[in-house]
Amino acid sequence: MALQFHLTEDQIAMRDAAYEFAQRELAPRALHYDRTHEFPWEYVEKMRDHGFLGMTIEERFGGGGMDTLLHALCLEQVSRGDPVAGVIMDVHNSLVSDLISRWAGEELKQRFLPRLARVDVLGAFCLTEPQAGSNAANLKTTAVRRGDRYILNGRKVFISNAEVAGLYVVFAVTDPARGEKGISAFVVEKGTPGLSFGKPLDKLGLHASSTGDVVLEDVEVPAENLIGSEGDGYRIALATLDNGRVGIAAQAVGIAQAALDKALRYAQQREQFGRPIADFQAIQFKLADMATEIEAARLLVYRAAVLYEESKRTGRRFSKEISMAKLFASETAMRTTLQAVQIHGGYGYVREFGVEKLMRDAKITEIYEGTSEIQRLVIAAHLLREAQQPGTQAAPVP
Repeated sequence: MALQFHLTEDQIAMRDAAYEFAQRELAPRALHYDRTHEFPWEYVEKMRDHGFLGMTIEERFGGGGMDTLLHALCLEQVSRGDPVAGVIMDVHNSLVSDLISRWAGEELKQRFLPRLARVDVLGAFCLTEPQAGSNAANLKTTAVRRGDRYILNGRKVFISNAEVAGLYVVFAVTDPARGEKGISAFVVEKGTPGLSFGKPLDKLGLHASSTGDVVLEDVEVPAENLIGSEGDGYRIALATLDNGRVGIAAQAVGIAQAALDKALRYAQQREQFGRPIADFQAIQFKLADMATEIEAARLLVYRAAVLYEESKRTGRRFSKEISMAKLFASETAMRTTLQAVQIHGGYGYVREFGVEKLMRDAKITEIYEGTSEIQRLVIAAHLLREAQQPGTQAAPVP
């Protein structure tokens, strides 16, 4: 397969439009929302109006019909403006809209995808529980069928878009005896009796992102709200997490690039010993390392996006390559933001310069959608299986 390291003119144009949008509409407001912790509804409205929410939904449902690579390109630039907007975009598009598009039946698609495309509602992905984080199979939330309805009971934690969403994809156990094969997925609409929310969490970073508990107490949903068939839930969750990890990896690259942008500007403006600090080799080496790691992470993310799109067509999963992208990009974001703070010196510790915010926002990329430790376990498991199968080929480079 020929190696390709270039984007098409259309992809570049869309990426550049996303950059201009993010710098004009998001970046100037990022510190305000970080200070106030208010959910940025104006971000939602502006991303909707510019086509960044619902962009991967099929055109027949009112979406943009765009692929995973184009989504990653735009998500990177949106996150470069404000990572909070990036996580809103990723959850709505990757974890909810794409899941329903890929796994739901036609009737469910007709009911919910147009609403998600118009952004009448935001989506939320409800998998994690108090005892089911990295071990996603250990769910305690139950769904019991009674006639033409399911009754859901349980508690989900660390849910992005928790209280602000209008549509929830909820994973629950329908057959405890079958373990992970007894997990199913449902669509639950906001306003359903018994659905409530915990207090929004006060977090280290992503202050304006709504994160909290989703509580289900005898929540009744129509049997038609089952996504796929009973027992499909765990398989759906894992495949969807692959897509979510592509998105978070793109978010991490955007955060890292924003940190490098700030470090480059500051290093050329700040003078010490009669010279800009950019003239000093110590600073130049930091900038060079940051830029090199970001570019490597970016290429891993683009490859992961292309491979995820292939998985939708073929059914073959590329979890190893996606985990590599998520692992490297998130750790690059953390290293790069730390270096940006260091280059700023004392001003890096001051909120008005914005680099400490990027450092705080970067940390979560090493945790959500699977911790760095989980990504290493996924990668190692694939490597060990491949080592036992002579002739196994690595995934092609797009």
